[in-house]
Amino acid sequence: MDPVTQLLEDVLADVRGEDAGAVADYIPELARADASRLALAVTGPAGGTIAVGDADAEFSIQSISKPFVFALVLDALGRDEVLRHVGVEPSGEPFNAISLEESTGRPANPLINAGAIAVTGLVPGTDLEERSARIVAGLSAFAGRSLTVDEDVYASESATGERNRALAHLLRSYDILHGDPHVSVEAYFRQCATLVTVTDVSVMAGTLAFGGRNPVTGEKVISARTARDVVSLMTSCGMYDGSGSWLLRVGLPAKSGVSGGILALAPSQFGVAVMSPRLDVHGNSTRGRLVLERLSDELGMHVFDQHTAIATPRVSVEHDSDGTMRVGLEGELSFSGAERVLAALRGIEVAADVPHLVVDVRGLSQLHPAALAVLRAQVGRLGGEVRVD
Repeated sequence: MDPVTQLLEDVLADVRGEDAGAVADYIPELARADASRLALAVTGPAGGTIAVGDADAEFSIQSISKPFVFALVLDALGRDEVLRHVGVEPSGEPFNAISLEESTGRPANPLINAGAIAVTGLVPGTDLEERSARIVAGLSAFAGRSLTVDEDVYASESATGERNRALAHLLRSYDILHGDPHVSVEAYFRQCATLVTVTDVSVMAGTLAFGGRNPVTGEKVISARTARDVVSLMTSCGMYDGSGSWLLRVGLPAKSGVSGGILALAPSQFGVAVMSPRLDVHGNSTRGRLVLERLSDELGMHVFDQHTAIATPRVSVEHDSDGTMRVGLEGELSFSGAERVLAALRGIEVAADVPHLVVDVRGLSQLHPAALAVLRAQVGRLGGEVRVD
């Protein structure tokens, strides 16, 4: 097992015994979830994904869909037009709260239900089928594969969604929502019922992390400015009324969903996703939060950690008189930086008469342990060594 996979497996093992929280039961289909499930995936800048745990298990995306639909609408209509319908301030209230501006009726932000319904109402479409198809196609572009809607989850959401219908009609009364509220709210239910795996969600997070470019397909899904706007919003509003504590402890832009998924990202570094169905009082996965706290500490992911050239360490190549190829690194080497260094090494054609390869990391100002483990393992496979001291 490679060292990064082992690190991720160890993190899951450490939190697997935690049983705080409860599965969401206000949507009957979600109450049937296997509470023991736990999965984690990380996607790097070159599109490589490592997934551990119950990584093949599908779950409905729920509120993790909100930043992506917001991104699609931002890209299509522009920031000014979208912000006429929804704000960008933290609500400090639960996800289903009625958080509307007194003067305008705008929802506080697009990551609570009222704001998400307003945003879904801006997706072009003459009827429910067309609007839903556009949303699923957009989510699929972020994931890098075709996604589908779980019709049982959709039916369950629709059957129990009277509060969301009330929010839609309230938004219509303020002229925030145009057209038939029924179409907007049902499209929102179908959006939330889209099926994903942790690998899908980590790729989606990676697409935001890398300026709107899907790291697996290479497709430019949204503009870099839109990606930046969405990541900024996630930083302050993504974890509902637990967003402040999240930013302090984990320090990553993130978004959770009541099926137990959480996505997070380190800008220009990687996307990460975790799934575990038991939720805390804020509606966020309890074990998912613990996993990402651990990863933030161990991989140096906190957005406010001090960094230099985190994603692109400087690489120099020299040949010693005895034929040794010496690769020197300077700057800071993070997990994603290690992947880029390895890609560069694989691109160097080492002549047959080169007796040895040395990767010298003594010039680095900061070296993250996970990056060193990856580098040692891969350079060892090339028959070389990593020189630390």
